[in-house]
Amino acid sequence: MTDPISDMLTRIRNALIAKHKTVGIPASGIKVEVAKLLKEEGYISGYRVNEDGFIKTINLELKYSEEHDSIIREIKRISKPGRRVYVKKNEIPRIRGGLGITLLSTSKGIMTGSRARSLGIGGELICTVL
Repeated sequence: MTDPISDMLTRIRNALIAKHKTVGIPASGIKVEVAKLLKEEGYISGYRVNEDGFIKTINLELKYSEEHDSIIREIKRISKPGRRVYVKKNEIPRIRGGLGITLLSTSKGIMTGSRARSLGIGGELICTVL
């Protein structure tokens, strides 16, 4: 697999379209951090890392509104293996005036754009969530 993060986002997108309650994703350290941030920001209900022998998977519990609309309206990969996108601390984008979040990979770990802005560090733009 060339881009595991893009695969994770695509699995989430497909599960939301199909109105699934959970989605299983092969686990890695960066994917667990992304799931943790999505939980902290309220885009998913929860996540669990399951170990079955050598195979680790992340089960995300997707979140829907009372009208059965998904909380995540759009999840989009920005930096790709063929074209990495890096931003400085003052270039971190605000998604629709603060309605969405950006996830960055920084020297201090994976974090949201607002947290990176407050710490005064830039990094690689992983994805945007709205």
